[in-house]
Formats: sequence, structure tokens, C-alpha cells
Amino acid sequence: MQVSGPFKLRTINGKFAVTRLPPNTPVPVWASLGPFSSVTRTAGELSIVCGEENVPLDVRSERGFKCLCVAGPLKFSLVGVLASMLEPLADAGIAVFVVSTFDTDYLFVNANEFERSVQVLRDAGHQVGTEVSNRPSADL
Repeated sequence: MQVSGPFKLRTINGKFAVTRLPPNTPVPVWASLGPFSSVTRTAGELSIVCGEENVPLDVRSERGFKCLCVAGPLKFSLVGVLASMLEPLADAGIAVFVVSTFDTDYLFVNANEFERSVQVLRDAGHQVGTEVSNRPSADL
């Protein structure tokens, strides 16, 4: 299999939380606050990823994630986009939560592992830069 890449990634400021609510719960207002949010409803849950400061303390969540955004938009025909990043991170023992959108992919890692994650990705040939917002850019 020929894997595409290397890729450019940008950091997104802030810390994020992944939350779980019952599947029939209406999407709460706090889920859409801030520069990044993702809402996914399945038969078993309503899953929300957003800034951790927006999530009420009584909501079931995993907090303390930092985010890397793959510069996009990415073509749907690209092969191995996530594999090229997840494999070196897995080899380094770093857990990753991923959100994919129409344009690109977002990788969430524990804030305590963030700097090491950036170095692992750089060592794998990817370019990692910084940005202020969540808007992906083709330029690094």
C-alpha cells in the first residue's frame, strides 16, 4: 500500500473535552461554543468534542486534550493519511482520539503527551506548526 504524505499539521489553541450524553439528548448550547466543536449522534450516544471550559462539570467527559489539525482540505482519494500519523504515535505509546470532517482530520492527544506527540510526528516526517484558530490552512 502506498501511503500519502508527509503532511502539514497545525496546533489548535486550548484544551478540549470529549463528552458522552444519552442518545436522545438535544444538542446543548455549550456544545457549539468556541472555535471547534464536533457533535456525533449514534444509536447509543450523543458524543461532543469541544473546548473543555464549555463543558459543565456534571457532564460525563474526558478532559485535558490538545489538538492537532491536518492542513487541508484533503482529497478523499488520499490513502493512509491517518495511518501515517497514528502508526508512529501508537509505536510511541501515545493514545489518540480522532475527529474527521469533510475537509480534514483532527488528532486529540492528552495534554501531558502533546509535546512528545509533536516530536514523534516531526520525526516521522510531518511538519507541525502553530495557529491561533481552528481554521486549517494549506500553508505552514
